[in-house]
Amino acid sequence: MNLNEIQDLIKFVAKSGVTEVEIEEKDFKITIKTENKKAKKEEQTIYVQQPMMQQMPQVQQAAPAPAPAVAAPAPATPAASAPEASDNYITVKSPMIGTFYRSPSPDKPAFFEVGDTIKPGDTVCIIEAMKLFNEIESEVAGKIVKVLVDDASPVEYDQPLFLVEPA
Repeated sequence: MNLNEIQDLIKFVAKSGVTEVEIEEKDFKITIKTENKKAKKEEQTIYVQQPMMQQMPQVQQAAPAPAPAVAAPAPATPAASAPEASDNYITVKSPMIGTFYRSPSPDKPAFFEVGDTIKPGDTVCIIEAMKLFNEIESEVAGKIVKVLVDDASPVEYDQPLFLVEPA
């Protein structure tokens, strides 16, 4: 329904004396209400509901905006640690984008420290993504040689988190 059709509908409702008209089609909904039959020309309330399909892309367009700001500091960390990754160490990488945490909560100790031994299935860190805290489990066995990311800092997908000396 275009603007001219909506205006014609409002004029029709005003002339007919109807107090309320509601039209719903698959892509929009419109409701026109008047106070009473005597005041039909004095006051009208019009509600137009936009289709959900048009609103969703606007939300999705707004969401990627913070990502470039987060992406700027992240590439510096992998680039600085890249030479060390080639020294026969296994690199534990982030499986998702989010915020990296070394401990289950601020008042608890870190899951592992440098020098600790890990085995497959051990939780090595938590990555928060969209208010969900995801425990990241080790897929390798060995000794943690270096933690490559600061606690509570943003991480990118496939960003190196730890260097592990294989057992």
